Amino acid sequence: MSQHEITDQQFQSEVLEASELVLVDFWAPWCGPCRMMAPTLEKVAGQFAGQLKVVKVNVDSNQEWATKYSVRGIPALFFFRAGQPVDNAVGVQSEASLVQRIEKLLASVG
Repeated sequence: MSQHEITDQQFQSEVLEASELVLVDFWAPWCGPCRMMAPTLEKVAGQFAGQLKVVKVNVDSNQEWATKYSVRGIPALFFFRAGQPVDNAVGVQSEASLVQRIEKLLASVG
């Protein structure tokens, strides 16, 4: 699977210390829109494999980083580069808008 779930304890190594662009999906199992986003995230994770890492953080069981980044609504998609949040979007995103966002972020590297 090209996206995987991480815990608060893994956030530092999986997201903040990652060498590639990271898309963090803050979600919860009971959240319908979050479940609607899952196939789209899976698709873009595959499409940008090697350039983008996609991870999921369940905000019910892992609240530390969601609180730190002031996540108020889910799904909340945060993009990180070199340990810093560089973009974010809240709510269901279309595949086209997500791809456009990712391409823009990848193009802005170096």
